[in-house]
Amino acid sequence: MIEQESQEIVLKGLGVAPGICIGKAYLVDKEGVNVVKRYTIAEADLGQEENRFKSAVSKARHELSTIIQETSPELRQHTAILETHIQLLQDKMLYGRTLDTIQRFHCNAEWALKTVVDELRAMFQNLTEPYFRQRGADIVHVSDRIMRNLVGGESVNIRSIDKRVILVAKDLSPAETSQIQLERIKGFVTDGGGIASHTGIIARTLEIPAVLGLNNATQIIRNDDFIVVDGSTGFLIIHPTEQTLMEYEERSIRYEREKALIARESRMPAKTVDGVSIQVMGNIELPEEVVAVRTNGGNGIGLYRTEFQYMGRQGFPGENELYDKYRDVVEVMTPRPVTIRTLDINGDKALPNQPTIDEANPVLGLRAIRYCLKKPDIFKTQLRAILRAALYGNVRIMFPMISCCEEVRAAKALLKEAADSLAAEGVEFEYNVDVGIMIEVPSAVAVADILADEVDFFSIGTNDLIQYALAIDRGNPHVSHLYRPLHPAIIRMIKTVVDVGHQKGIKVYMCGEMAGDPIYLPVLLGLGLDELSMNPQSIPMVKNAIRKLSLKESRAFMRRVFKERKEVQVAAMLKNAYAGVLFDLDYDEDTAV
Repeated sequence: MIEQESQEIVLKGLGVAPGICIGKAYLVDKEGVNVVKRYTIAEADLGQEENRFKSAVSKARHELSTIIQETSPELRQHTAILETHIQLLQDKMLYGRTLDTIQRFHCNAEWALKTVVDELRAMFQNLTEPYFRQRGADIVHVSDRIMRNLVGGESVNIRSIDKRVILVAKDLSPAETSQIQLERIKGFVTDGGGIASHTGIIARTLEIPAVLGLNNATQIIRNDDFIVVDGSTGFLIIHPTEQTLMEYEERSIRYEREKALIARESRMPAKTVDGVSIQVMGNIELPEEVVAVRTNGGNGIGLYRTEFQYMGRQGFPGENELYDKYRDVVEVMTPRPVTIRTLDINGDKALPNQPTIDEANPVLGLRAIRYCLKKPDIFKTQLRAILRAALYGNVRIMFPMISCCEEVRAAKALLKEAADSLAAEGVEFEYNVDVGIMIEVPSAVAVADILADEVDFFSIGTNDLIQYALAIDRGNPHVSHLYRPLHPAIIRMIKTVVDVGHQKGIKVYMCGEMAGDPIYLPVLLGLGLDELSMNPQSIPMVKNAIRKLSLKESRAFMRRVFKERKEVQVAAMLKNAYAGVLFDLDYDEDTAV
């Protein structure tokens, strides 16, 4: 969307890190190698060509190692992605196939590398989960670095920037974002990327405003152009008028003031005005993120996505490796709970180094709990590691993508087998842990009363539940606008799960993105959810908003909501009832609700 008023230009992208920054644009020159020509290498010279490729890879490894060593303390926990990039440099999928291509086609290293990367890029782009499409970008970033070394190009050196600027780029690699210095960089603007991209994660970690997915910002913005970045709404304003500048400067001051107040109160309980405490937890993907949960006042880990420890490697991690990772998180959080979701891979989350399964529709195929039940050895290895780590704190186990009672019983049987094997070997473990399931498939909602008899808790994964219930691929730009958390069907599904859970005496949590947005809090509190889990950076804002709400009033509000038939009316009701209560209730009705 582009709106123009005199010289002012407004672009709409994805607001991935809240806040407002105003300043001059600094375009990161990343032209790259656009044209790679193929030429034939004589048989006698193939060894030399292979060595040229290996030298370029070795140089790339040295460059990344240097960046890791020089990374600032604020970003030290995110250097794991750079370690993954170093592993990718030697991965058979990239390294081995490039060498094979040189030999098979008697071609130059540049053309071989480009051919292999083009194939891999196409493979990852066909995956439906946004996070894993972004992981395909990791391969591209690594190959770009190798390619620059092959052709003698210069690397982008963000660390050398010596003035306060807003970065503007087509995309930023993990190596580039790891060079960010807070005293120099005010914010990010990129043509590509998304909420799950490494650039977005870094922006949220550093609390730097960022707008990504703008498509053509680099074609419009010039160096030293004055721009405004609103990471809360996703708006980018180029050549702002004096009136626009005044408005955003006031909004920036107001935002920073509110943010500072919220940060000071982040460790206070999330208790409603009528005295009801709500547990606010953090979602993590890597063990290092547990620090952010504690820093932001989280009451525990509501979702520990374990599949990321299986990515970017040759094979599956061993039991001891998993145990060490889980134990680290559990010990840091004790006595607070740590909810470990078991492996959710394959289908649209395929492991790149494992044999692919030919499926016409992988997102509805052999994935998550279905995959684990088909691969009991892999599953039990993880379960053994979790049970061993449970000795050191408060662990909850959660099975993903449950669609029927039989899956729960089969998973619990394998959990019992894992415990029995540990006992037989004399290995210490803790078997007395809560076992729950994710409610993210409509069939699970329909049989929630049966499932409740098998588990200790429910956790609603709204990301997939909304996607499956509304038949919407949220990563598809043609239909993503139809991804509606306030759709009457979604609200009714959540109510069904909560009501059934409470009738059966089990608690009901939510760990999807809906839980981390204050806009939806009156709805979620009114529906009776016991616990909310979210991105660690969202915790202070959500806790602050809860302290401004009344549970009694939220329930009364929901009684009115259930009389409405259209989500637009519900959105309007939220705005009218809570715009003056909730912090930063400034959202785009066309995209947010």
